Amino acid sequence: MGSGAEYKKRLNDGRKIWLNGECVQDMENHPAFAGTVQSVASLLDLQDQPDTRDALTFEVTPGKRANIAYLIPEAKEDIFRRSCAFRIWSGATFGVMSRVAGFYRSQLTAWYVKRDLVQMEAPHYSVKIKRYFEYVRGHDLLITAAGHDPQIDRSKSASELDDRYMAARIVQETEEGIIIRGAKMIATGAPYMDEIMISSHKPRTEAEAGYAVMFAIAVNTPGVHLICRESFASVNQEDHPLSSRFDEMDAVIVFEDALIPWERVFIKEDAAALWKLRSDPFVTALSLHETIVRLVSKLEFVAAIGNELAESIGITGFQHVQAKLAELFTQVETINALLLDAEENSVSNDGVWAPAMDPMVTAKNLGMIFYPRAIEILQLLSAAGMLQTPSSLGNFKVLLRGLLKSIIGARKEPQRIVSNY
Repeated sequence: MGSGAEYKKRLNDGRKIWLNGECVQDMENHPAFAGTVQSVASLLDLQDQPDTRDALTFEVTPGKRANIAYLIPEAKEDIFRRSCAFRIWSGATFGVMSRVAGFYRSQLTAWYVKRDLVQMEAPHYSVKIKRYFEYVRGHDLLITAAGHDPQIDRSKSASELDDRYMAARIVQETEEGIIIRGAKMIATGAPYMDEIMISSHKPRTEAEAGYAVMFAIAVNTPGVHLICRESFASVNQEDHPLSSRFDEMDAVIVFEDALIPWERVFIKEDAAALWKLRSDPFVTALSLHETIVRLVSKLEFVAAIGNELAESIGITGFQHVQAKLAELFTQVETINALLLDAEENSVSNDGVWAPAMDPMVTAKNLGMIFYPRAIEILQLLSAAGMLQTPSSLGNFKVLLRGLLKSIIGARKEPQRIVSNY
């Protein structure tokens, strides 16, 4: 399997990661990326540890294992097996890291399973996606995606903008492949990934044929630049235990006339075929499964924080506090129940199983309401406690020790203190 050490080596592949106007040369030691790099490496190491290896991986061929997200569920039991692995993986990051988990790996697996879906529209798709799936699975590569056009004027299509190359599109075709110019957003986790799948997250019109393209790139593809947002990371793990380790980072991908080899071009200038792949119910179900599992981990984490917060400041006896804590745990149980419903009612599609869609879609929609409300409850429970938090825990400890020493000294010498005053 791909160990954490091997993953760190892969980061030094010439990728163009831009932050604050500078190209990052050493992600492993850069303060904005180092903590998350270590977290990703630790996740990959779980695949080789005796107590988690069999839960997180499966045997493809004798002696060759792969991440469970690449497991094709040929039996209903495989759905539960995938779910168990997703829970372990999500729990290791408290559900806050999405792209390092199995969403896009699962989506790629589903596209592989449904590789004959667009045989009439794109006859070469089946062979290409099969080779790509086996390549990514075999090398245990991390993958994310970008499918939105840059937000310039959302009332217009990409082809109607003043610069028709603002959004990524085909410039020309060569014997080696297609030339892409323009930008795509938003590639969450892209700086830490090995591969990025580029497509469109909305239906394209015939006038947008040049934008109706689906291809995969290695992050270090020449002519590809990743422009990162402001970093949320902190080098102080004591003060910022989450952002220092789990800032996934988002990036806009800029293609500077990048060459995409033909073997990595899956759909070209075919809006109908592209949307047929993206909107297929089986593809959606298999990838959405991981999202709902991770949502449970995320809500469990917030509920645990809320409960610990209430206990630490002695407010659990108040009825309005109990109501808020009950709301947090109700969120967890609601999503968990919908997840179990989806898994128990999994359906077979030509011998391959996927969770039931309705419960998962309901869980996804509720999650967009539940999570903001959960954060609001934490703020309500903490009240003014948010404002009494010191700017730095380390400096606060030094200050506190100094204050206590002064107070103790004053108690020992009351007369001197009074006379000085």
